Amino acid sequence: MTDLSAARKPAPETSRTPLFVNSTFPRRRGLLILLSIAFGLFLSYAWSAKFVDTEIGTTTANALLGHDAHKTPIAGIAAGVVFAFVTGLAGSFTACNIAVFGAVGPMMGELTTRRDRFLRTVRPLGWMAAGMVPVSAAYGALVGFVGTRMPQFSTASGPAGTLSPRSIQSMITFGLIGLAMTVLGLAAAGVLKDPLGPLSRRFPNAPMLVLGALVGGFLIGRPYPLFRDLFRHAATTHNPLYGAAAFTLQSLGNIVVMSLLVLALTYGLGGPLQRWLSGGPGRVAAVTAAAFLVAGVFTLVYWDVRILGRLDYIWFPTAPWNN
Repeated sequence: MTDLSAARKPAPETSRTPLFVNSTFPRRRGLLILLSIAFGLFLSYAWSAKFVDTEIGTTTANALLGHDAHKTPIAGIAAGVVFAFVTGLAGSFTACNIAVFGAVGPMMGELTTRRDRFLRTVRPLGWMAAGMVPVSAAYGALVGFVGTRMPQFSTASGPAGTLSPRSIQSMITFGLIGLAMTVLGLAAAGVLKDPLGPLSRRFPNAPMLVLGALVGGFLIGRPYPLFRDLFRHAATTHNPLYGAAAFTLQSLGNIVVMSLLVLALTYGLGGPLQRWLSGGPGRVAAVTAAAFLVAGVFTLVYWDVRILGRLDYIWFPTAPWNN
């Protein structure tokens, strides 16, 4: 007779290995957490918005568009669609988008064959996009409906020593995103219970959907000047479909560089990297935890603690080049 219990037992699938939290944790988790937090704090102190937003972001957008991206009005919906993707790509390294690179760690698995590495890379990227697009599209549609009455539409600054509604929206949005990534990092390190554990056991791809939703949420608080140009154009057109399409392309542009980085790590350094990851227990978890912790601490501190420090509500050091 056929052994039904054996027949029903599924074959192991390495592609279903949890991306964020698994049963193997870093050995020196205390040191890993301390160093990751310290690096996140250093980044939030040293980060130069002027250099990244203007010298990298705006310069790149100007070169790709062939004109001054900030000063040239968006001519119409077709031009706005192109502007959305280009400025999303150009803004890959802005402070409001850098947290997306926390996704690099979870995609670095222990698979060794080229096919496995390809699937390990493409599948999470696809699921992350699936979680990101609905959030971006929904927010873009909302902007098409009521954008002119939203805090992000205003270009006015608050009175000296106070927060403008636009700044408050950014602080709330990125504070929550930074907190979520920090919690995921601590869970990957084995310090906290995995908040996505029950969901990911039932739906293995759910963690990447959640991460994609966080990436889509960047637009809700994004103060990047070129994105605000896109926001104002989408709001004044009063076209929800255009708003949804433009914001979706902005988010997709945001993850292009990160996706290329993951592919480069997977194939350019695939062999040595995979050998190192499989060379000791907990290394994959260590990379995942460090990526999330650095991204989470940087996002939380840069957008909340640093801003409160600039208003003298609390003390936070300012780098000399940011004065």
